[in-house]
Amino acid sequence: MLKKERAAFILDTLHKLYPETPVPLDNKDNYTLLIAVLLSAQCTDERVNKVTPALFQLADNPFDMQHVPIDEIYQIVRPCGLAPQKSSAISTLSKILVDRFNGEVPSDLKGLESLPGVGHKTASVVMSQGFGYPAFPVDTHIHRLAQRWGLTKGKNVVQTERDLKMLFPKDRWNQLHLQIIFYGREFCSARGCDGRVCKICKTCYPNRKKPFIARKP
Repeated sequence: MLKKERAAFILDTLHKLYPETPVPLDNKDNYTLLIAVLLSAQCTDERVNKVTPALFQLADNPFDMQHVPIDEIYQIVRPCGLAPQKSSAISTLSKILVDRFNGEVPSDLKGLESLPGVGHKTASVVMSQGFGYPAFPVDTHIHRLAQRWGLTKGKNVVQTERDLKMLFPKDRWNQLHLQIIFYGREFCSARGCDGRVCKICKTCYPNRKKPFIARKP
C-alpha cells in the first residue's frame, strides 16, 4: 500500500466507525473549553471531566476566576497532575483575558499561544473544537498512530502535524483528529496493539513481522 492509499483507507474506515465526533471534554463555551484542555495535559479526559464541575462552580468565566486564590484552584485541580503549574496558569491567563482581550478567548493561534500554559496543541484544540477553524492537534496518541500507520516518519509532533495536514483534506481535519483518538483508545492503544493487531495496522502492513516501536515526541 502506498501512503496515499493508506490515508484513503484510514479516512474511510474511521468515518464509518465514528460518523459523529462529540468533543470529549465537557464545556459550555470557549473559556471552559480552554481551561479543560489545559487541564488535560498528561491527564485523561475522563479525569478532567470529573474535576471541572467543581472548578466551574467556583468560577466559570475569567472575570470571576481572576479573583479566586490560586490555592483554591490548586486544591480542585490536584487530581489532574501538574497542579502547581496548571493552577497558576489558570489564574494568570484569566487575568490576561480580562486585561488584554476584554474577557474573551482569542480566536487566533498567536493570541492563544501567548497565554500561560497554552502551547500549540492546546491552542489548536480550542481553534478546532471551539471556533471550528480547521486545525489538526497532534497529541502523543496521534503521534504514535501516525507512525504505526506509515503516515509520517514521526521525528516530532510538529513534523507529524505537517505530514497529516498534507495527506488529508482540510475539511476533514477537525473531525479526523478526534476519530484517530477514539480509534486509538478502542482498538490501537499503546499496549493493546503493537502495530500488528488492529484492523488498520493489519491492513496497512499485512507483512509486518515485528512489533512497531514508535518514536516518542
